[in-house]
Amino acid sequence: MTNNTKHLNPGLVLTLALIALIRPFMSITGISEAIGSGASVTATVLISIIWVAATVIRKEARPVLTLVSAGVAYAVFAVIISGVMSPILTGALQGPLTSPFAIISVLMTNIIWGFATGCIAAILLNLRRQ
Repeated sequence: MTNNTKHLNPGLVLTLALIALIRPFMSITGISEAIGSGASVTATVLISIIWVAATVIRKEARPVLTLVSAGVAYAVFAVIISGVMSPILTGALQGPLTSPFAIISVLMTNIIWGFATGCIAAILLNLRRQ
């Protein structure tokens, strides 16, 4: 099924953002700590592969914009989850909501992540079309 439109697929963007929430949930539940120091990097690599694969398989017309949007959506979800969970788990608000600069940092980091994975997906899609 080819996506011939120039519009974003909000369902795909939302799904990819939700998949990326595996990282903070691994941290919240202690799984990352139990696995060890490479858990976060490994999770990020696996999520990136899923993002690129889903975008290529769906033949998204705008892979960079799709994955940048997924990065932004993930960042927003992560900030909200941090704001909800930190008071429950620690008794005090912690994380990005305590500093506007931290929110900007989270957003920029995930925009860059989405841009990088989107560029990879675009390259793969172009190779596939040749």
